[in-house]
Formats: sequence, C-alpha cells, structure tokens
Amino acid sequence: MEYRRGRFSWLLRPFLISYDLLIINAFAYYFFNFNDSELYFFSYEFLNDKHLLYLFYSVVTWLISTYLIKFYKVYRYTSLLNIIYLLLKQFLAYIIVIYAFIGIFRSLEIEAILVFKYLIVCFLCIAVVKLVSYYVLKSFRAYLKGNVRHVIIIGKGENAQKLHKMFTTKKNLGYILEGYFYDAKTQDGSVADSFKFLDSNPNTIDEIYCSIDELTEGQVNKFVKYANLNNCNIKFIPNTKQLLTKRLKADYYGYLPVLSIQEVALNDEFNKFLKRAFDVVFSLLIIVFILSWLTVLLFILIKLESKGELFFKHKRNGINYKEFNCYKFRSLRQINKDDEGYVKKDDKRMTRIGKFIRKTSIDELPQFYNVLRGDMSVVGPRPHMLSYTDAYSKKVDIYNFIFRHNVKPGVTGLAQVSGFRGEIETDQDIIGRVKFDIYYIENWSILLDIKIIFQTLTNVVKGEEKAY
Repeated sequence: MEYRRGRFSWLLRPFLISYDLLIINAFAYYFFNFNDSELYFFSYEFLNDKHLLYLFYSVVTWLISTYLIKFYKVYRYTSLLNIIYLLLKQFLAYIIVIYAFIGIFRSLEIEAILVFKYLIVCFLCIAVVKLVSYYVLKSFRAYLKGNVRHVIIIGKGENAQKLHKMFTTKKNLGYILEGYFYDAKTQDGSVADSFKFLDSNPNTIDEIYCSIDELTEGQVNKFVKYANLNNCNIKFIPNTKQLLTKRLKADYYGYLPVLSIQEVALNDEFNKFLKRAFDVVFSLLIIVFILSWLTVLLFILIKLESKGELFFKHKRNGINYKEFNCYKFRSLRQINKDDEGYVKKDDKRMTRIGKFIRKTSIDELPQFYNVLRGDMSVVGPRPHMLSYTDAYSKKVDIYNFIFRHNVKPGVTGLAQVSGFRGEIETDQDIIGRVKFDIYYIENWSILLDIKIIFQTLTNVVKGEEKAY
C-alpha cells in the first residue's frame, strides 16, 4: 500500500477527471448537431435522447480507457516525455472509441472530418491543463517548498549516489533528504545510526530508499517493519547490472529504476475484507466445535506424560516482518531456547502423545487463535522462526523473500500441501517452498483457499512423510 500523509495534491486527480469529462461532452454538444438526426436504436424513449446517450457512452468509455492506459497515474518523478506519451495513447484510444460510436449509430450521420476536429480541440484543451498542472506543481515544490516528501537513503552504491544527487539538485521533485546512511562512516552515520535516527524522528519520514543489495535480511526486515508501523513508504534501489524482478513494481526516476513492493490481489481492500471474514468464521468454527473439548483432553494427556505448559509459543515473522507469538500444542519434553529448532525424524525430545499430534497436525490447531487475533490467516505462506529467517533469505532471491512477507502467514499453505512442509534439509526445500508461496500470492482466490484446506485435510487422513 502507498501511504500519503498531509498531502492535498491527491485532489488534483478528481479535478482533472471532472475537467476532462466536461470538455469532451461540452465540445460534443457544440460540434455535433444530434437534433438533425433520428435515432431509433432503443425501445425506451429516454435512451433515444442523443445527447444523453452520448454523455453516458463518453463517460463510461473515457473512465475505462484512462484506467487501462493509466492516464492519470502521473507522479512527481514522471517525466515530460512520459506525459506526452500518455496523451498520445489516450488520444489514439479515444479516436477508436468515438468512431466506434458513430459506426454503431449510423443514423447520426456525422462527418468523419468533423469528428476529427472535435477530437483535436478536446485533446488540445486537455493537454494544456494537464501540462500546466504538472508545471505548477513543480514550481510549487521548488519555490514555495510545498507538496514535499521527507526521505532518507540507505546505501552507497552507484544508484544510491545517483538518487542522492537527484534529490539534492532537482528541487522541483519535492524531495527533502533528511539523511544519507551507509556502513562507512559519513557525515550522517552508518546503517545502524539510521535506525536511531528513525526512532528519534517518528512519523516524520515519508519514504525510505534502501540499496537492497548492500543490506542484510535482518536490516531489510527492520526497515520494512518500521515503514509498516509508521505508515511510510519503503522503496528499494537495485543494482544496475541486475535484472529487475517482476515481484516488485518498478518506477523510473529519470532513467534510474526504483522498486517498491507490488500490490497484489490479496491486499486489495475488498479481498482483504473477504479473506478476513472467511478467516474469522472458519477459526470460530474450529475453536468452538473442536478446540473447546480437544484442549481439555490434550491438557490431561500432555500433563500426564511430561511437565510443562500445554501450549508452546514462539516468535515468528508475520506480514511485513511483524513479530508475533505463534501457538502450538506442546509436543516436546524440552522447550528450552537452546533447543528451539525444527523437529527431526525420531527426535528424542518428542513425547508419545507429541508424536501422535504432530503426525496428525493436531499440534497446529491453537494457531486458529492467532487467526482470530489477526496475526495469521487460515491459508498463506507458513511463518518461519526468527532464527531461520535470515538464514533462509541467503538461499532465496531476496526480492522473492520480501514479497513473501507481503501477506499474512497461514496455518496451512500451498507449499505445505505440495510436499514442502516441516524440516528444511536442503536448499531446494526452502527454494521450493518460497516458489509455491509466491505462486499462491500471485494467484490467490477464495476457491484456491478452499481447495488448499481440503487438500490439507486429505493429506492429514492419508499421512505425510514429513509430518513428524
């Protein structure tokens, strides 16, 4: 999600949309004498009002075409050339739209040359206002210091230095550089100092730019968490020699690529509501009809065999690397911190009841409390223990690993039902797991969630090789 704090420039977009719709309809009334032509296309009289019909057609087709072309997606770093390109694309698209209207309603008898004159006048008016607003905003940022973004840069790579130069020299972009941090000591300090700076200046930084190839997974983790907690945007500066990943959205500041976490269908507001509603209902059913009596039974059996708590909780990374306590029924005799790690086959720490509940995945059921709390989802990428997150990131493309943490973790997931559950024995285990997690995030649907849940139940009944 793109965060904006204290900005009023967002009002410009609805103004431009309203202005453009007014222009294309006002000039249509001026150029086209609809009253001289008969139209009997519809059986309802009000739809045979030619001005009303064109108004409806133009508004719908304009909004659809501009959305597909991203005509109003103009940002402070968008170049003049890109704006001209958008104008030309929309002009060509609307030529097709208008001539299609004339072709469908042949009885209108409007000359083709008149339509072309109409389009030229409309787009000249639209282009002038679009360009004027573009330059007015630039002047507003450069001379009146308004509509600015407070940013910091982390890293000393070639692209980080180029971005530093751009922010400090091009005042009309409206970026105020509050700090420039990298490992070698500078006037501003090191990467470690950047965290102190952020902590001492909460809610003042709008964007963090990280040279991702220079940072460890732990450092990226901390920046992502800070950005999420403080509603600021985090962007990544890639190595120029590296191919850009499709997992992250690429914007170009001039010729300099800057990456940000890609919006996915799973994080759409409606889809988040739909998935959350499903999670709440499903977790309540499990808690009321299964955990209500199973917890009492397991409390007796676990306590009879070994000392210790009924539940085992441990820290895991959730959405945007947020840490949370993940709950399981205790299946081991030893739960010391030194012994924390994946359970191996024939693990000596395991109790007899522990073997059974792990084999049947019953030990995972308390995680439905995590689902109800909002830390987890019923289906999603499985959360890793904190001690393993940094190690796994070294085995996987870092962009994919960050993308994986863009959604809530799940009690079950596509990777788990596809054979990548339990202990990580080889690099291929974690690579395969992340590959399926990415596929799930990019192709999510409620039907896919239901399919994974049924597959999980099937695997529990059949038994799994790595369920130990």
